[in-house]
Amino acid sequence: MRFKKTLKILAYLFAFVIATALLARCSFKHYANKSYAQAKVDKPYDVIIVPGVPYDPKSVSSIMQMRILWAKHLYDSGYTKNIIFSGAAVYSPFIESMAMKVIADSLGIPADHTFAESKAEHSTENVYYSWKLAKELGFTKIALATDPFQSIMLRSFIKKFCPEVTSVPVVFDIVSLEENTLPTIDTTSAY
Repeated sequence: MRFKKTLKILAYLFAFVIATALLARCSFKHYANKSYAQAKVDKPYDVIIVPGVPYDPKSVSSIMQMRILWAKHLYDSGYTKNIIFSGAAVYSPFIESMAMKVIADSLGIPADHTFAESKAEHSTENVYYSWKLAKELGFTKIALATDPFQSIMLRSFIKKFCPEVTSVPVVFDIVSLEENTLPTIDTTSAY
């Protein structure tokens, strides 16, 4: 009897977790699509901020791949004129922002339109230090370009400390990781 009750509770818990995951995915997708539609009206941005992620040249993470490809899409589509990649050497001896910049430059984004902010060690610092760098470079129209989850998590921080920054989160229907791969290049300059 107790075993059946435990199984029933576990079944409800499992259903709740699945339903929550599906609803979250739908709301993230809606948020990304809505933000992208607004960015289409507001474009072009002077610069977008792309947060880093630990870099391993032997196995580039899908998160890094997605962020770089999204930045390239936004640049190629006229949503932004410049890109600031942000991130220090966190959990790896490679400076995340430098590795991302080198990779983005190899994809055809002109090197004089990509910048590396290398002090940030976590998400809020990615936004703050990049926002400061953007201001120093004379950029005024600034957006954050990352995944919808991180974008939502940073909303209150941005509102309080960097209110001029808007978000243009990844629309996964536009950037396909299966169809686009990053080139294998020498990133020793980021070590």
